Amino acid sequence: MRDPRLLAKPPVCRLGCLVLLRDPRGRVLLIDPDFMDGLILPGGSARANESPHEAAARHLHAETGLNRRPTHLLAVDFTPADRYLERLNLVFDGGTLSDHEAARITVPPQHRSGLLGHRFVDPRRLPAVMSPAQAARVREALTTAPRRFPLLLRGQRAA
Repeated sequence: MRDPRLLAKPPVCRLGCLVLLRDPRGRVLLIDPDFMDGLILPGGSARANESPHEAAARHLHAETGLNRRPTHLLAVDFTPADRYLERLNLVFDGGTLSDHEAARITVPPQHRSGLLGHRFVDPRRLPAVMSPAQAARVREALTTAPRRFPLLLRGQRAA
């Protein structure tokens, strides 16, 4: 049974689906968007009724050419509304790329993607290349990485 009170005016919140990937040396893959200062994790907003891990995989592929389907969550970061809508950002574990995979990353042309490129960054250098909030999000996800949380869809593990 659907309760009309729950559907009358749902809250407006953007769901960000981000992927944390590392290279064999432990450096973090970041992308350089032309629409904001600093580097960010690959990822983006989920579409209506799109599962978060599928949104993360879709954005990761569009931004880097990599095909990964995240199944574990590392961090959840809520940002209250400011000049943007309130945001709930989910950071998924993309694992470690081989040197071969890292060499095959392809960022689409800027005019199509809004991206200037990508780079791998040592975690100690994150505060120098990211906004404080973005760097803190990545640092927390790296701290959590050994204790990944499973992603569930309707009570079942996402495949």
